Amino acid sequence: MTDYKEKMLTLLVEKFRKSKKDSGTSVIARRTKITPVQLYKDYNRNDGDMEQIEAVNQAAVHCREKGFLTFETAGFSSEIRSIYLADEKVEEIEKYLESQYHYVPKSAKRRYVEQMIKIYGRRSPAAEKECEKLRRTLEKNRIPQKYRQTEEILKALVFIENNKKTLFLREASMLIYGDSKYLEETTLSSVCRALRDCLGRLCGEDELEDEILEEYHITREAQKLCLKGNVTVRIAGKELELGAFSDGVEIFAEDLEQMEWIHVHASVFMTVENYTSWLRLKKENTVFFYLGGYVGRQQRDFLKRVYRDNPQLSFLHFGDIDAGGLYIHEHLCRVTGIPFGMYRMSKVELEDPRFGPCLHPLTEQDRVRLESLKKQEMYRELAEYILENNVKLEQEIVSYYERV
Repeated sequence: MTDYKEKMLTLLVEKFRKSKKDSGTSVIARRTKITPVQLYKDYNRNDGDMEQIEAVNQAAVHCREKGFLTFETAGFSSEIRSIYLADEKVEEIEKYLESQYHYVPKSAKRRYVEQMIKIYGRRSPAAEKECEKLRRTLEKNRIPQKYRQTEEILKALVFIENNKKTLFLREASMLIYGDSKYLEETTLSSVCRALRDCLGRLCGEDELEDEILEEYHITREAQKLCLKGNVTVRIAGKELELGAFSDGVEIFAEDLEQMEWIHVHASVFMTVENYTSWLRLKKENTVFFYLGGYVGRQQRDFLKRVYRDNPQLSFLHFGDIDAGGLYIHEHLCRVTGIPFGMYRMSKVELEDPRFGPCLHPLTEQDRVRLESLKKQEMYRELAEYILENNVKLEQEIVSYYERV
């Protein structure tokens, strides 16, 4: 069963710490309040679990006896209407939570942030700018949100801005975090935004955010261009018929500079988000290009070349039917300038009974991203359907059932 003493006191303390009362800027005398429904959602329902309801009541009584809170009941019954924090006891309550439940009190969080500033401040321009934001927050008697994630960003900024060696992105990630993928998968976007903000260099519409790393001698590993279909490429004066390879071909992107032209002998050019689907797909009059997620710089340049050399082509993108898949499509269109349509990325697939066992529920982050996508006309209908039905689908099952 839920420990309602911990949940009750934590909710009250966190609400107080987020309020203007804690920073001393409140001009309205308002009590810090929560309701039992925030602890147990069925508290006020006639069919609520009486054991859970009684546990909430007993927790409130226990905390009141310790002087941590007060509460109001409904008339002469034991049903609690509102629970109020004893604001003057907030530090004592935090110490109690720390000793009993390993809660981190505000004073400890503040010391942690102050130590972060001491370690990373003034060690590089962008890191110092981020530390100054932390200082201003502390001056307002606030604890910066997600300060531990900020520490991971500061580690990268200090390393990158002081780097003098030529490195690949995953080498840099190993040197910063001891993990080859952590930078790319977790902090890269925030790090690049901080670097651009410090330099006053906005990301151009057809520019990738991480291209700023080249200023600091860090580049992505050489990419391979994966193509399947009837394509002729002229490289260094020689013509290559890629259609001869029925299962596709991979070309190092560095060879792009030697490509004189690319002729696509089909009416449709399709980018594919995942490798398994790229391997599976075969369709007449269609060329398939493996994307692998967000389009990289060399992939972008190749796609723009295809678009330029083949004005008759229709361009489609096939990806996961979820927030990530839609963001990849949006990014692909934006950085290449090519109007990619979406292939088999609709509610039709989500309603297909063959795919039912493969549907997954949304995460909270999925919902946040989809709410943002709803603002764009292209994605509104699909995003609303996904949100309303709490479903998402990976493309591999769709490509498995694909018929040519």
